Amino acid sequence: MHITRPVFLDLWRIKLPIPAFVSILHRVSGVLMILAIPVAAVLFDRALSGPEGFALAAALFDSWFIKAALALMIWSLLHHLIAGIRFLVLDLGLGLDRPVARATAWTALLAALAALVAVIALGGTFR
Repeated sequence: MHITRPVFLDLWRIKLPIPAFVSILHRVSGVLMILAIPVAAVLFDRALSGPEGFALAAALFDSWFIKAALALMIWSLLHHLIAGIRFLVLDLGLGLDRPVARATAWTALLAALAALVAVIALGGTFR
């Protein structure tokens, strides 16, 4: 029996449903948070090492690149939290119908972005 398989699969042309997109972003946000732990630990150690170390750690947060990375980490935390709650509700058997799953996926995606905007607007870190 000969099975023909696609020779070339163009991943950019595949249209994922929004629940799959939110699931992938949930995994990506988890990886980002894990990768941020050593960086945060080094910055924390540097800040506690003395006045010079604290000044160095504080000066890093004046860079636009660090502010963008911090915004990405805040989004990562918020998205992981909101999507994780969505997945817990799905595990309870609620919202498994396709229209409801799509609506909750959009809600999780947009709620994380709205919460990021609220954190940036209310926080003084990005000024």
